[in-house]
This record gives sequence, structure tokens and C-alpha cells, in this order.
Amino acid sequence: MQSINWGDLTPETFLKEYWQKKPLLIKKALPNFQGTIEADELAGLAMEQEIESRIIAQKADKSWLVEHGPFEDFEKFGEDNWTLLVQAVNNWSRETDQLISLFTFIPRWRIDDVMVSFSTPNGGVGAHLDQYDVFILQGEGKRRWQVGAPDATLTTLIPHPDLKQVSEFRPIIDEVTEAGDLLYIPPNHPHNGVSIENSLNFSIGFQAPSNQDLWSSFADKLIDEELGEQRFADLDRTVTDSPYLLKENDINKIKSFMLKQLDDDKTFSKYISQFLTQSHHTLELLIPMEAFTAEQVNGFLDDDEIQFTPVSGIKSLVCYTPETNLFINGDIFQLTDETKELGNILAGCLPMTTEKAKSFMTCLKNVQLLTSVLNKGYWYIE
Repeated sequence: MQSINWGDLTPETFLKEYWQKKPLLIKKALPNFQGTIEADELAGLAMEQEIESRIIAQKADKSWLVEHGPFEDFEKFGEDNWTLLVQAVNNWSRETDQLISLFTFIPRWRIDDVMVSFSTPNGGVGAHLDQYDVFILQGEGKRRWQVGAPDATLTTLIPHPDLKQVSEFRPIIDEVTEAGDLLYIPPNHPHNGVSIENSLNFSIGFQAPSNQDLWSSFADKLIDEELGEQRFADLDRTVTDSPYLLKENDINKIKSFMLKQLDDDKTFSKYISQFLTQSHHTLELLIPMEAFTAEQVNGFLDDDEIQFTPVSGIKSLVCYTPETNLFINGDIFQLTDETKELGNILAGCLPMTTEKAKSFMTCLKNVQLLTSVLNKGYWYIE
């Protein structure tokens, strides 16, 4: 995968001046880019039960239609005014997953998935807001994009129960994108894309969990692992002259009692690493019919024709606080000094040749780590 042609910008200046601040269009960011998947292949994915897809269309009377996949055919939607959107295409297309490597200047855990949309002429989803950052890479075709600044006066519109739009806005970007153009849209910036001709768009979306999401899932962890059973205590209690009053001092004590779990680095680091690596969409896990043994994995190293490959779309990271662990799809693999380097390679999600793997396999712990990852179906032998 080629790198982004930033022109006069750099990743450093982008993060400083644009990231979560203002939108940006980079013309010819990826010269000669046409896409990573054909429209027919995308339609094929939308026919699969386990893949999330939908079609948004505007009818002749200007009303909106939303249908959710899987789809059997697309003829009834006609030749124009509709868009097919397929979530997490990177989980099923390795070439699409490689688009994420364009954004290595941002930690991988921030990226959610790559949604791909196919639009017919005049196809779009209407003006709307997203609560997360998104890069939209134009594949084949042309599309007119309008992007505005945050505006508290915008009205929320619900033209269909499954569709949330916003009222008309004043664009600060109004451009036609062509193959290889890259559009960055920060959260809460209204935008509207309308296809000029049959076109493909690749949307790299970033995960931005809400406080509610984080607190809820953290509470689930405390319950599941029985980590929150300690009771509130107040050994320094003194006589009160107003038993009906909840005093600020007591509020602060209860707050401190609740926050104590967040201050437990071991518990919180494991929780947040698991949370951030769990896929929000179905993965094509390749679990072997019979579990590999360490001896079998060592035996594969004699074949220079194979390589060890991560499942497309898998999320991984290494966390060093307070202990070193590899996290893949929410699973924990404890690392040691001997396995740390291999753990970093596995977290990088790049295919590994047998020649590369041999350099680690003199250590039994590395063999066991690679064997465990293969047996989980997160990596496979290709």
C-alpha cells in the first residue's frame, strides 16, 4: 500500500491543525487509486447474513427508503438515487484492511473499521453528522462533497425511522472528489455526499466510545470477575446533628470509593485493552478443525512456501502497564522478556514468513504463543 501524498502538509501538521478541529480535502492523496474491491464483490458481501449492510434510497417524491441486508438482488432499486453501504469490509477483504496502514501516525486502537459504499448517480444518505472522525477515500467515480462547521442551530431530521439527518448547512468545503482524493471529516461536522456517477467510497472510521459505553462495560467486567464486591466503609464516622442531610464530605467519600477501581492499574489496563480490541462486527476466524501442537507449528518452519497471516480486520495491541500483555480480539496473552518481540510483531498484524518466525522459535514460550494464536483462529497458515 502506498503512503498518503500530503503535499505541503505532514502527519504532524495535520494532527496539530486539523485533527478533531476542521475538515480537510487532500486532492490526489493516493494517485492512481481506484479501490480495493469491485462493486460486484461488494454486492456479494451484502448478500451474506453475517455481514451488516443497508441500502438508502431517495424516492421520486423525495421521501427516503432504508432496507437492511442481506440482499438477494438489487434490480428493484433502479439505476440511480441509491447507495449500498457495507460495514467492516476490511474484515472480509485483506486489500481493504490494508487501507488502515495509511494511518499509522495514529494508534491502531483508535480505528474502528472500513465501511465501503457504492452509489449510483444522485445516490447519497442525506446531510448528517457523525460522532467520530472519518477519512473518506474516493475510489472509482466522482462524488460531490459538502462539509460544514459545527452548528448548534442545525435541526435533527428523521425522514425514516432508521435514518437521522440534519437541516441545510453552510458548507466550508464544496468539492467534487475523484479517484485517489482523501476527505477528512471531524466529529460533529455536518456533511453531505452525492454521487455524480457510479462511485465507490472507502470510509475509515475511528472508534470514539461514549462515557456511557465505557462505564457500562467496565461495570460488566467488575461483575463478571467479581471485582466489585467490596463494601463501602466509614471507620472515621462522627456524630451528625442533621441525619437527613447528605453532606459533601460523604459524597466525596462515596465517589472516592467508586473511583478506587479505576485507579487499579492492573484491572483497568486489562479492561480497556480488551474493550478496545474487541471487534464490533463479525470476523472470519479460521479456527483449525484440530488444535495445533507446538511440535506441529515448529514443523511448519521447514516449509519456506508458507507464511503466518493474521485474519483480516483483527484488532490487536500490546499494553505494558502495569504488566506486559498482548491483546487480540479481547483475549489476553501474557508476554515475557522472551516473547515481547514476537508479541509486538503479532500486534502489528503483518504476515510473517517462516524465515522470520524461525528467529523466535528457539524459545519454547514463543512457540507456545504462536500456537495459541493459531488455535484461536486469529492467525492462520497460508
